[in-house]
Amino acid sequence: QVQLVESGGGFLQAGGSLRLSCTASGRTFGVDRMGWFRQAPGKERGFVAAINWNSGSTYYADSVKGRFTISRDSAKNTVHLQMNSLKPEDTAVYYCAADKTASVNYNHPTGYDYWGQGTQVTVSS
Repeated sequence: QVQLVESGGGFLQAGGSLRLSCTASGRTFGVDRMGWFRQAPGKERGFVAAINWNSGSTYYADSVKGRFTISRDSAKNTVHLQMNSLKPEDTAVYYCAADKTASVNYNHPTGYDYWGQGTQVTVSS
């Protein structure tokens, strides 16, 4: 089992920045990729960004390209999501996820095996 704990959510005005963190613990050996998803009320959970744990390759949803940056700290088993130029439409619960099966579905929830509890991000206009 892998446990994921997110932190860093909050309330802020449009145009601001926020950094989310997700720390993995437990049986982290073999984690292939970690990702961030978000879910707004009444909407499905959607892909935000992902990073390959070994190569560092990154992937982004079109809606966040150029504004969000995903990074990892291998020594601390932590992945970060730096969010800049935030918009009201970025408001959602943000979830961290981990994949140990090297799934090709890097941008879909089914491509991940473990999930954090989520952290709320609210952006006011």
